[in-house]
Amino acid sequence: MGRPTIADIAQRAGVSKGAVSFALNGRPGVSEETRARILRIAEEMSWRPHSAARALGGARAGAVGLVIARPARTIGVEPFFAQLLSGLQAGLSSRTVALQLLVVEDTAAEIEVYRRWASEHRVDGFIVVDPQVQDPRPAVLEELRVPAVVLGRPGRRSSLPSVWADDREAMLSIIDYLAALGHTRIAHLAGLPAFQHTQRRIRALRDSARRLGLTDTESLPTDFSDAQGAAATRALLSRPRRPTAIVYDSDVMALAGLGVAAEMGVAVPGDLSIVSFDDSLLTRIVHPSLTALSRDTFALGEQVAELLLAAINDPAAVRDVRTPTPRLTVRESTAPPALGRSAKAL
Repeated sequence: MGRPTIADIAQRAGVSKGAVSFALNGRPGVSEETRARILRIAEEMSWRPHSAARALGGARAGAVGLVIARPARTIGVEPFFAQLLSGLQAGLSSRTVALQLLVVEDTAAEIEVYRRWASEHRVDGFIVVDPQVQDPRPAVLEELRVPAVVLGRPGRRSSLPSVWADDREAMLSIIDYLAALGHTRIAHLAGLPAFQHTQRRIRALRDSARRLGLTDTESLPTDFSDAQGAAATRALLSRPRRPTAIVYDSDVMALAGLGVAAEMGVAVPGDLSIVSFDDSLLTRIVHPSLTALSRDTFALGEQVAELLLAAINDPAAVRDVRTPTPRLTVRESTAPPALGRSAKAL
């Protein structure tokens, strides 16, 4: 179904297009009862104002939309998103296409923005991040008939093209490495449990525990923030049998965990090994430097931009793009589990 027009509202309300225009623009000329009925019908039809000239002329908006449903404070300190946005903008600006960004509080608000921006012809397509378990967003975008690309591997029911890496394979590489060092008690400070990539990483740890005979593994969900990363690390290191290795789903949490370990007198890597799922500049400038999964996030953003622009030009011609699995870069924060004196505390 196409975007509702003033004529559609007039037909449903049983009034003239002029009456609808008066009501929507707050002008005199209709009764308050009629105005209220017209406004109610416009809301029911999800009508929004838009640029008439652009819509009637079939011209493009020259912009794409990215709506992120995460806490704004978390996004503000996350290097992954800074690199991703830089890559997206580089890929889009080379084609003189703008990136319209909005951070919202939840998925319902995100979907409302999709509907509003599509109705207003504000953007030519959308970038969708953080694919969810039972994600409602692909169906909405398919209904709106707006080109969209998903960053990350979506669920099986989605027909939207995606750019993704294998989160399970990446997590397995971390656990295999830690197990080879001799670690059997491994904790995982995961992201939000509603995300597909969080669930894939959790399952990978669980499956590795069975396959490798690890005695004590656990995944704890967080909101990716340094505050929750620090709090969860403090709780883990306060246990009588604390983990000998912790895997963090973001480098911000990993640095927070490193700080907590220092605060509690837990030596890294002597008493505790730390691995980050992201590899930004932060992981390389701290001491000890952090073992992390490395990939070119800037280039990832460029790939997403390229695929979306292709989808805008010809939606039927685009296919999913699988990027290389992030590789494990070993640095100073990992070592075999402690023996002798330190082992008594573990």
